Amino acid sequence: MSSRVVVALRIKASPERVFEAFTTEIAVWWRPNGLFAFTPRSPGVMAFETGEGGRRLVERLASGKVFEVGQVRVWRPGERLVVGWRQATFAPEMDTEVEVRFEAVEDGTRVTVEHRGWDCVPAPHVARHGFPDSLFLRRHGEWWRDLLAGLAAQATSRQQGRAGEDQA
Repeated sequence: MSSRVVVALRIKASPERVFEAFTTEIAVWWRPNGLFAFTPRSPGVMAFETGEGGRRLVERLASGKVFEVGQVRVWRPGERLVVGWRQATFAPEMDTEVEVRFEAVEDGTRVTVEHRGWDCVPAPHVARHGFPDSLFLRRHGEWWRDLLAGLAAQATSRQQGRAGEDQA
């Protein structure tokens, strides 16, 4: 089994703008998926935050609790982001990783998401919902495609708004 999902999308905005939307505006474009909830109390509000241990991705729950999805491993604005990715039911040795690459192309940015490390999560684990490997990875890839569509809408709507401001 390939233990990764790779999804890419072109977005008509600069790499810096798309990175900004991905990180600082994640609460706006993120769409929870019941199959891939981080905790039994999800969904909450996603955020990147900085604390004593450095940057991390968290889900803030309605109860006020904060679940750490993962520590940020690479933070290069406009270029690359790598973050650990865990669900509450993962054992300590289960740690997937999401890498997001922001590549300038002629009409904007190609965003590539690679979610890897699923081979450390056993097939019978609750996070896989009993799906065979290929179906699990396909469903997870579909979710990332939906998330990138939301990111594209967020990144381009604000960029278009800025262009209108510049003309005023």
